[in-house]
Amino acid sequence: MLVGCQGGSADKNSKEGNNEATNIKEIVGIEPESGTMNIAKETLESYNLDVELTPSSEPAMVKELQHAIEKEEPIVVTLWQPHWMFSEYDLKFLEDPKGTLGESESIHTMVRQGLKDEHPSAYQFLDNFYWEVEDMNEVMAKFGQDDDVEPQEAAKEWIENNRDKVESWTEGIEPVDNETIELAYTNYDTELSSTNVVTLVLKELGYNVKLTSLDMGIAFESLSKGEIDGMLIAWLPVGAASYYEQYKDENDDLGPNLEGAQQGFVVPEYMDIDSIEDLPTK
Repeated sequence: MLVGCQGGSADKNSKEGNNEATNIKEIVGIEPESGTMNIAKETLESYNLDVELTPSSEPAMVKELQHAIEKEEPIVVTLWQPHWMFSEYDLKFLEDPKGTLGESESIHTMVRQGLKDEHPSAYQFLDNFYWEVEDMNEVMAKFGQDDDVEPQEAAKEWIENNRDKVESWTEGIEPVDNETIELAYTNYDTELSSTNVVTLVLKELGYNVKLTSLDMGIAFESLSKGEIDGMLIAWLPVGAASYYEQYKDENDDLGPNLEGAQQGFVVPEYMDIDSIEDLPTK
């Protein structure tokens, strides 16, 4: 179990009536080199927290969270919204008085320079693509809970049920004849949702779409070199900030494809803890 739930008396950082917080010894994280983990490390330092940040993966972190919820055990994880877990369980973000985890985020669509001239129909559609947190959660909930449902199946069902929105993205765009577009994605449910929806609509427009899974930093670098055509994975202003600053002059930012995203430290609602400041400090 990645969460240390120790018995015995509370330590010097204990707050009366809040032993759940002081018993937390670890925060369950995701991939160690992700932007989420980078800002999580900064948060531990800023608050001088006496907890370990344990690297994991999104699927492993989700399983730990589900296991803890089943037993109503204390747990803190690095998590973000949109995420299907918020649709299935009562979860809450811990307050972040210092703002180290950032406020509301947007997920931006980025394309390589020159795409507008070479593939104007793809560029126009990618520029038009915009949906809501509820839309993404709907897609994620279908494949995130059921291993037998593939992300592409969930995306196809969402498209069939939301034709009006899809047509608003493609209105006035000229179809093409089997032109190839390559998109990069990171292997998170959020990006799997948006990338699969976009891929299916691009195919309806006549594109042959190649998908490449890349780490965030490599995706930004590949885009700047023209090795890929686009991506829908840039969390700003915090999540992908370091990569964005490094490559912003070499890539075209088409703006948000989703707004109101958030990442931070998350706990189940049953836990009597509301703020990062409630966690043990050194």
